[in-house]
Amino acid sequence: MKFVVHEHHATRLHYDFRLEIAGVLKSWAIPKGPSMNPAEKRLAVMVEDHLLEYGDFEGIIPQGLYGAGPVLVWDSGEFEAEGDPETALKQGKLRFALNGKKLKGGFSLVLMRVRGTGKEWLLIKGQDAFVQKDWVIKEELTPARKKKLVEKIPPCETK
Repeated sequence: MKFVVHEHHATRLHYDFRLEIAGVLKSWAIPKGPSMNPAEKRLAVMVEDHLLEYGDFEGIIPQGLYGAGPVLVWDSGEFEAEGDPETALKQGKLRFALNGKKLKGGFSLVLMRVRGTGKEWLLIKGQDAFVQKDWVIKEELTPARKKKLVEKIPPCETK
């Protein structure tokens, strides 16, 4: 199954983490972006599911639409869940391995049950050969790359 991470420059920069599960992209907004350092547990707020076509989306969402601003693919690749991912999400703990260009190895999404709205999860890197304790996330949106992006309406807004 596929995964994608979008770098999304909306009101605030955040990273949209998406996993292909049950025919849709299950999605979480990660304010600080994912990390390859297991000591850095990242808040991941579950948002609405997105169409699979959204996985390849890059462009500038026009002003006036939800999420207005530049969006680009920051990382993508394959992921493999431990067990049934739908059941794991319902139980509040999904373990999986990523094989992307930047993100590799084991990860977990764990629901924070103690507080919040029920949409707050933690994205945690597992201890494995891919750990990078000095991890610093790097933005991909450069002025040159922004010039290449065109204004377009994302697939989730055209249904």
